[in-house]
Amino acid sequence: MDGQYLPIQEAKLSVLDYGFLHSDATYDVAHVWKGAFFRLGDHLERFFCGMAELHMSIPYSKAQVAEILHNCVALSGFESAYVEFICTRGTSPDFSRDPRDAENRFIAFAIPFGSVANEEQMERGLHLAVTDVLRIPPSSVDPTVKNYHWLDMVKALYAAYERGADTAVLLDTNGNVSEGPGFNMFAIKDGVVSTPDLSVLLGITRQTIFDLCAEMGIQCHAQDIAVEDLKSADEAFVTSTAGGVMPVTTIDGQSVGSGEVGLLSKRMMALYWQLHEDDRYRSVISYPGSTEQ
Repeated sequence: MDGQYLPIQEAKLSVLDYGFLHSDATYDVAHVWKGAFFRLGDHLERFFCGMAELHMSIPYSKAQVAEILHNCVALSGFESAYVEFICTRGTSPDFSRDPRDAENRFIAFAIPFGSVANEEQMERGLHLAVTDVLRIPPSSVDPTVKNYHWLDMVKALYAAYERGADTAVLLDTNGNVSEGPGFNMFAIKDGVVSTPDLSVLLGITRQTIFDLCAEMGIQCHAQDIAVEDLKSADEAFVTSTAGGVMPVTTIDGQSVGSGEVGLLSKRMMALYWQLHEDDRYRSVISYPGSTEQ
């Protein structure tokens, strides 16, 4: 933060920063597993594209940001970590309302790895509620640029909790399934995998599912998914950097398929974590005193 490394509890943000006042920021989250980043280059590409779309800039290249992130993890000592990097609009000297007057700010941190689904939910499958909350439409906020506009998702979460569910799915403006708080949605029907293509973040884990399906010869489509089609799926799962591939076994109180974690879902979960051993996707951390590069 502000060009220096420090313990996270010492990091401070001005209350005048537009990232805080207006949610005027973009960010990305990568994860470290067993001492190596997974698909870091893809996360950096998405982050820099997001900054460009929001007319933001930082004084670092992708390679320099990668070095900063590696340093944050190395200094933390975490073998598995959740690593977030942020660009806020920042502040302007005279509190100008013109965003062009603000000096953008870069922040990065590493904390222990966390998951959308806890251990019990991974075993039994998530219980999902399809809410009537609409995801902010792409014509208002581009969902492919990671942002902190989460009030629609928070509203959906409370609606889901009231119905005894673990988490929520929101709808797009056409009434079809979109995404949930921090995850993409997938359905499996007759061996074909599908995921929504409107009002969703183009998740890195989502893309990994496309890659795995291509390798396995399984059809995987980005398309409209009606609520009833999701509920009648043979299997369902969600994907996120925070947790990977996570099964869904109940939607709106009804069992998905057999009500157990499906065979293809289990296979996807296993293959996803196997990819973390693939050198094509790994960026190994050099910890203090380590000889591995």
